[in-house]
Amino acid sequence: MLTWIKKQLPSSGLTAFITHQDCLLHNVGEGHPECPERLVAIRDQLMASQLYDELHEVEAPEVTDQQLARVHPPHYLESLEASVPNSGTHRVDPDTAMMVHTLRAARRAAGGAVKAVDMVCEGLAPNAFCSIRPPGHHAESAKSMGFCFYNNVAIAAAHALSQHGLERVAIIDFDVHHGNGTEEIFQNDPRVMMVSIFQHPFYPYCGDVPLGPNMHNIPLKAGSGSAAFREAVEMAWLPNLEAFQPQMIFISAGFDAHREDEMGSMGLTESDYEWVTRQLVRLAHTYAEGRIVSVLEGGYDLSALARSVVAHVRVLSAG
Repeated sequence: MLTWIKKQLPSSGLTAFITHQDCLLHNVGEGHPECPERLVAIRDQLMASQLYDELHEVEAPEVTDQQLARVHPPHYLESLEASVPNSGTHRVDPDTAMMVHTLRAARRAAGGAVKAVDMVCEGLAPNAFCSIRPPGHHAESAKSMGFCFYNNVAIAAAHALSQHGLERVAIIDFDVHHGNGTEEIFQNDPRVMMVSIFQHPFYPYCGDVPLGPNMHNIPLKAGSGSAAFREAVEMAWLPNLEAFQPQMIFISAGFDAHREDEMGSMGLTESDYEWVTRQLVRLAHTYAEGRIVSVLEGGYDLSALARSVVAHVRVLSAG
């Protein structure tokens, strides 16, 4: 049985840790890598590392229809609702299945990302990490795929632009799989810059040819490891981000490029996630008043995932 202990602290000086127990409800069967235990492992490791007490936990609200509609058209949202099975599972593609509680979890996931934007933009937290699921970066404007239904980070970025009046936001994606949904949604949008690394050729078998001049995708071969990852960040990501001068930074934080994660073969470690987070924190302080919203994507080896999140969040919480 999954345990869930809620703690909330009223401090604006702490990194917001945004989550909800409803995100545990999406469960499409034993053995599926995108499982509820992912969030429990993260929480347990944060507690074991004594980092949890330095975070401000906030419950993710449900996303609103208006917030979803900034990214996903009505016909897609209606088709998702109509696809929810009363029992068992319904596959929307060979990798992606729904069950009766899937959209309840997905609404909390997207709502949590939006809440993070509000808290950071309103000065209620310096930055935020959203420990949410199902993930979102493969969800295109009108297509579910890759375990994803609503594109959480895209919904959050669109909210920052429309609700908080920002003119330039950046999305950084270091998941082992290319964030094709985020790219499709924001292609050619001059307000959004996306930079990413991903294993290629690999699912979803795209990204090597960017869809617009605002997309800076760096495909890496299997086994590339730390050196290639850090070179991509230093030589491609940072110069483009510094030229763009984003007013807010979003992170699609997938940890499945870890060397212990069998989902991919990139060979990264916790020290790489710690290092890249430091680069992004520095950039955020230079151009974005420190504003960062990090949204969980992949990461399927529970131990590696939890340790990597701790490394990532420790840097965020240190400011």
